[in-house]
Amino acid sequence: MSKANYEWLQIPNGPRLAVATLEDSECATLSIYIPAGSRDEADLPAGLAHFVEHMVFKGTANRTARELSFEIENAGGQLNACTSEDQTVYEARSEADMFPVLAEVLCDMVWCATFPGSEIELEREVIGEEITMYKESPADHIGDLISKALWDEHPLGNAISGSVESIEKITREHLLEFRNNHHFRQDVVIAAAGPFTMDDVEMMILPRIPATGFHAAAQAVPFDRTRAVLRTVTDERETDQLQLALAWHTPGRHSESRHALRLLSMMLGETASSRLFLELREERGLCYQISSDVTFFHETGAFEVSAGLDPESRAEALACIHREIHDLVTNGPRPGELDRAKRLTIAQSKLAFESTGSHAAWAGEGLLDFGHIPSPTDWRATVMAVTDADVQAIARGIFLNQKPAIAEIGVH
Repeated sequence: MSKANYEWLQIPNGPRLAVATLEDSECATLSIYIPAGSRDEADLPAGLAHFVEHMVFKGTANRTARELSFEIENAGGQLNACTSEDQTVYEARSEADMFPVLAEVLCDMVWCATFPGSEIELEREVIGEEITMYKESPADHIGDLISKALWDEHPLGNAISGSVESIEKITREHLLEFRNNHHFRQDVVIAAAGPFTMDDVEMMILPRIPATGFHAAAQAVPFDRTRAVLRTVTDERETDQLQLALAWHTPGRHSESRHALRLLSMMLGETASSRLFLELREERGLCYQISSDVTFFHETGAFEVSAGLDPESRAEALACIHREIHDLVTNGPRPGELDRAKRLTIAQSKLAFESTGSHAAWAGEGLLDFGHIPSPTDWRATVMAVTDADVQAIARGIFLNQKPAIAEIGVH
């Protein structure tokens, strides 16, 4: 994939437009980033943002649900969507010459969905089955439990899909109001990647978005770490494997330490050469799966470690995890460890950029999160500039004087 030229602009009285121009690409991606997710559900039924995401596929003022799917797939395209804590993304991909079809259908879905009552009831059943499916899979459900343990009563602690009880409370009025409040924000980002200039994309997009109705951004309830209560959440059930997760609060995505924090996670548990994988799986055989990850939000974040274990190995596994963390806090990275983490991080980003979807995501998420599209070259230089001392400092900042939140599924 050739390098992209990134540009963006604010559409007057409308959303933002980000374009990744890839001159030689035969494919295209169009993504619409809604800067709202489950954390925007304060005083609302949990799972509302996710319910809205499902419902935009169920028909618009111009197309039935069947017509939405067939129009995209008849053009050789694919539709997808996902909801997280702080954003909802609608995405369509196809060959480049089918981009006008992507624009027509995706814009229709995002801004003209009608939320028919009969479809709401059917989708309520579908989402209920989705919730049950994840709850009955301990490896998936542990993510919801550790969020509750870390964020407590803040909306960040709610399951993104809600609960069977909460989605029963969602009405058509809830869905319409949430869509109108958040899909028409002026900080929405439309991101396009393919062999198009900004002028090309403007010509295809502007006639298809609403001319009026966009408004200033709403603000989600901020997280106040000084009032946070870290918890231990358990789900006792008959399982052969104990699912275990630990989590710590971190700085948010605007912190200068974010790159060191990402590399810390890479070293601790993201790869087959990471400390936890080598120690717990390869050396001791305590688990099949163990990993770490870091998640960033605007003003806060989370560092998580999760594993599937033999219940009798719990104490030994926890001791190993804390021992590796203590070593990083006390001694910092081992010789060569940080260099390997940097190479892996940068190589992963380069491999990702082989798709138009990743270029659209880089442009869309960059503009959404930082107010501009970061240069990949500058980002890589910043990653390479992280030192052993930087990693040790953020490890101390996270792990010293902060006990983890804990979630467990299994027999105790």
